[in-house]
Amino acid sequence: MEERINKFLSSAGFCSRREADRLVTEGRVTVNGQTALLGTKVTEESCVLVDGQKVGAPAERRVFALYKPVGYISSLSDSQGEGIACFIREKIRLYPVGRLDKDSEGLMLLTNDGGLMNEILKAAGGHEKEYRVAVNKPITERFLREMESGVVIRNGATGEKIMTAPCKARRIGEREFNITLIQGLNRQIRRMCGYFGYKVEALQRIRIMNITLDGLKPGQMREICGEELERLKGTVRHGQNCEN
Repeated sequence: MEERINKFLSSAGFCSRREADRLVTEGRVTVNGQTALLGTKVTEESCVLVDGQKVGAPAERRVFALYKPVGYISSLSDSQGEGIACFIREKIRLYPVGRLDKDSEGLMLLTNDGGLMNEILKAAGGHEKEYRVAVNKPITERFLREMESGVVIRNGATGEKIMTAPCKARRIGEREFNITLIQGLNRQIRRMCGYFGYKVEALQRIRIMNITLDGLKPGQMREICGEELERLKGTVRHGQNCEN
């Protein structure tokens, strides 16, 4: 069965489809000795090399939960040593599923399953992500209800105004609240709070779909397996959200 080179590299857990397209454009990918082009198709028998390294499907597809501490970026590597690779002890190639701001902490998913990674990242899935947020002044019911209804923020890249999707918010303290989003806009919660004159002082992601931060300390990771993994995959396949 043939598939496009970017899907092959993603499914193999080598990189995302976007990163695969970049590698192909830069001429770093070959298929059976020929430089690959965008749209090149491969089969299981094809010899695919990236920078001279052979790429094949992983023997075992695995998923992990990581508690990213404040001060680290979501990339695996960084020129200043601020990436999350230092927390990965497994001897397999893993990739982060989505991002979490450097000044935020909490749950991230890591996997070598490119297909699952792409499905989770699809915004159309509407997958829930829950956060605990601390702000600089007392929270009002009006603030929570207006956050839930949607806030107009600007796209950082284009300057275009965007209305955030409806969400769920509830107070858990005088200056703390939980918020559940189905979007992943850049610094979304901070920008939503800023619209109402609130400054975020601490932000922690505590859940992605049915996976929670429970039992993890900053810098720790655990493997997701068994029923928990099957539930995650089922949620991704059907575009449904799982409450805890």
